[in-house]
Amino acid sequence: MPLIIIIVLLSALKYFEFGPLENLSWWWIVGLFAIAFLWFEFGERMLGLDKRKAHEQLEKARKDRVKKTFK
Repeated sequence: MPLIIIIVLLSALKYFEFGPLENLSWWWIVGLFAIAFLWFEFGERMLGLDKRKAHEQLEKARKDRVKKTFK
């Protein structure tokens, strides 16, 4: 997620031609978007990070239900 925030920030700075980014090519920004897309589409799946996050959320919800039930 920090990667997306950085890309959006860089895009805004480039659009408003702020500081040293006014001379930066848009292809660098588009390249970063492509890298982010490839990471979230393929990289996380290959490393199993998407399943791990989903499992952690389900486990937290289960523990919260158990805690609420026995209090």
